[in-house]
Amino acid sequence: MHVGVIGTGYVGLVTGACFAEFGVAVTCVDKDEKKIKALKKGEIPFYEPGLDNLVKKNVRNGRLRFSTRIQDAVDSSLVIFIAVGTPPRGDGSADMQYVEAVAEEIAQNIRGYKVIVTKSTVPVGTGGRLRKIISKRLKEQIDFDIVSNPEFLREGAAIEDFMRPNRVVIGASSQQAIAIMKDLYGPLYLIETPFVITNIETAELIKYAANSFLAVKISFINEMANLCDRVGADVHMVAKGMGLDHRIGAKFLHPGPGYGGSCFPKDTRALLTIAKNHGAEVGVVRAAVEANERQKHMAVEKIRRGMGELKAKTLAILGLSFKPNTNDMREAPSIYIIEHLLRAKAKVKAFDPIAMDDARAIFGSTIRYAKTPYDCMKGADAVVIVTEWNEFRNLELMKVKALLKTPYFFDLRNIYEPAKMKKLGFKYFCIGRN
Repeated sequence: MHVGVIGTGYVGLVTGACFAEFGVAVTCVDKDEKKIKALKKGEIPFYEPGLDNLVKKNVRNGRLRFSTRIQDAVDSSLVIFIAVGTPPRGDGSADMQYVEAVAEEIAQNIRGYKVIVTKSTVPVGTGGRLRKIISKRLKEQIDFDIVSNPEFLREGAAIEDFMRPNRVVIGASSQQAIAIMKDLYGPLYLIETPFVITNIETAELIKYAANSFLAVKISFINEMANLCDRVGADVHMVAKGMGLDHRIGAKFLHPGPGYGGSCFPKDTRALLTIAKNHGAEVGVVRAAVEANERQKHMAVEKIRRGMGELKAKTLAILGLSFKPNTNDMREAPSIYIIEHLLRAKAKVKAFDPIAMDDARAIFGSTIRYAKTPYDCMKGADAVVIVTEWNEFRNLELMKVKALLKTPYFFDLRNIYEPAKMKKLGFKYFCIGRN
């Protein structure tokens, strides 16, 4: 089988490379000529562990190729995945112009039956709209099917998530299209991956519902952490006591400075817009979004209350990406924290193992950039751990204390033990364990 993937961003490139690894012939398309030239040489435009080797291997084996022309993917493929961006508009709704433009171009190049699959996260009802767009622009009467096949890839673990997923969701009204999609995902039957076969609207909503629920879970434990600080409880023990209940589970019960990234903020706001447009209320999701904004503000206030006047103080920020094992800084808590520290006239030095270039694109020369964690902390008035990269989990604490002007240590990911840190002489602040 041949498949085409339109869009070589995070979702598209991972999808294309992993299908190629399944033995499928894949054509990935992107209008960015510079990106396509780089991909042909095996150069990946973002950081994802293991993806560079997977791309190089399958390009070398002839199963993965890249093009700037959608026609190349349409001509050779039975299944065409749309994996272009759906960025948020000002009102929180998903901007569908790129998805719709791709659908129009696919329609202009169809010569025979195709299965057209939305891999991008799209609002409920998109499948129906794409069918109308494509039908209207077909040059001749040709049969095609629309399928919703949402992705559930975690940045930093995307290859594992594709190769060994918790489930595969296929939304379609055509039994032929469902059979083709099952055949395409055939290798996953060998490892008994659950398949959820449903209609298009349900499949579209599953992605929003899943991400919104996880966002709710994060916001809930963050609010419990803030309550723990008020009443003298330990949020780690609260989370453990909750997580041992199999109805709840332990995952996503880790307090921090709020969620970020390309999915949770965008998808929760989009779900609110979808609900509003259909006259429904999703108050729990709305509360989670509001709690997340408060949590980022809380992180800044924790620093401000701990240190007092921030003007002319130098703060060492460790971790810039929204989570470990990615360079993605979209809506990362670090951005909010740094911007507010700069507004308070503080000076910022920053270090991240992967996301330094991304940070420079955001902050320019308004902050300083360090080469190592210890270089970052040298001469600073405080250290703030924002992202829990592994290399921050075992810092030489006495060296850290010697490098700092004053021993303020703001652990926004609860990596270290409060009693130990205070015994070593740090003015230590964490979340939900104070």
